[in-house]
Amino acid sequence: MMLGVIRRRVASGGSSASVFGQSFQASRPVVSTSRVSSIAEKEVLLQPRGFGQVRNFGHLVVPGCSGSLRPMREVVASIQREATMQMLSRPFSSDNGDLVDAVVPFMGESITDGTLASFLKNPGDRVEVDEPIAQIETDKVTIDVTSPEAGVIQKFVAKEGETVEPGTKIAIISKSAEGVAPVAPSEKASEKAVSQPSPPSEKSEEKQKPKVETASVTAKPKAPSTPPPKRSATEPQLPPKERERRVPMTRLRKRVATRLKDSQNTFALLTTFNEVDMTNLMKLRSDYKDAFVEKHGVKLGLMSGFVKAAVSGLQNQPIINAVIDGDDIIYRDYVDISIAVGTPKGLVVPVIRNAEKMNFAEIEKEINTLAKKANDGSISIDEMAGGSFTISNGGVYGSLLSTPIINPPQSAILGMHSIVSRPMVVGGNIVPRPMMYIALTYDHRLIDGREAVFFLRRIKDVVEDPRRLLLDI
Repeated sequence: MMLGVIRRRVASGGSSASVFGQSFQASRPVVSTSRVSSIAEKEVLLQPRGFGQVRNFGHLVVPGCSGSLRPMREVVASIQREATMQMLSRPFSSDNGDLVDAVVPFMGESITDGTLASFLKNPGDRVEVDEPIAQIETDKVTIDVTSPEAGVIQKFVAKEGETVEPGTKIAIISKSAEGVAPVAPSEKASEKAVSQPSPPSEKSEEKQKPKVETASVTAKPKAPSTPPPKRSATEPQLPPKERERRVPMTRLRKRVATRLKDSQNTFALLTTFNEVDMTNLMKLRSDYKDAFVEKHGVKLGLMSGFVKAAVSGLQNQPIINAVIDGDDIIYRDYVDISIAVGTPKGLVVPVIRNAEKMNFAEIEKEINTLAKKANDGSISIDEMAGGSFTISNGGVYGSLLSTPIINPPQSAILGMHSIVSRPMVVGGNIVPRPMMYIALTYDHRLIDGREAVFFLRRIKDVVEDPRRLLLDI
């Protein structure tokens, strides 16, 4: 009935606000003065259900005052926007704003997960903003998980060895250090002592019982049994299992193993060898090492000479710098040299970009920078991605000769080895010369022996006479 009255009054020209306000007042005729004053102090937001045309309006009813009209949709939208802004303003905070979560950061486009290798802090330790608290080991690099705020680590919610993804929460940090009780070593020792099951008296009784039982058993006559079989003289004597240790492989080691095995299964690997007289390159370094350091701030090494020689060889034999992709051959018009670096955690291969545009000093600086990052674990994935040709220097470990394995998806790899003084025939005379064996492993599906030998011969010519680089011959 009230709905009909409202509709008729609205149709006759009255405003919906006044009509609805009057109807509300008419429906509640008896209101005391104190009740009116209490209503006037609060906003009463009405949302009648089933009111048809009136259901989209919220009316602020204050007896004795003029009514205000606001669309209900605007009210709800403003409330939702406020709540959303409050949620976004504290992305890692708990309800009280004191706790923040340390999560796994973004690890790279090609990396979807990693292994929680170790925690660098303990619960109860004080940490600063961006201070590393844990390390995530991936297929390529080790990534630090840093603290988003300064505070005290309350607890860890992940365990070492677990597989984690970007955004996974691993620790909770209290900014005010409330509710954090660091465990002292004495407390840990007492906990271990309490956790021991039984007192010594019970243990002694348990030990005595088996002795009584065994004594009674030994008193009985033994049944005749067959003697144990004797080992043959040729049967190997295996060491006891107690002298072995089983350690899980790291993700980096598993990734290296997979890629090298894929290389062996995919490529038609073939290796060709040559030897290089290092006399002239070593003399060049000896003559200009002081001036080189003074001008460029970096030492002149042998690796830059081999990188320049490899660039020259790749430009003369472009097929060495190419790669098979399905039924096509991709020729690269750039030279990105990958340098294999052995680290305590495994083999990494940082890349020298656009080596054909770099001089000796730029190459040496880039090699030193990448090698330092690789050894301290701060090298990024982008610095190891790509590469069109690899150089591996096993000579730094004393290797005399080896057959390196191709780094997919490349097509060849150059192996350097140790420098050994050997007797060589020079001008009809036998003289000692510093010699190095070099090896080129290549994909025989793409590269023929002719191109491979020509490439290795170019390396030999440039290293033995660096003046060829100046004259381009």
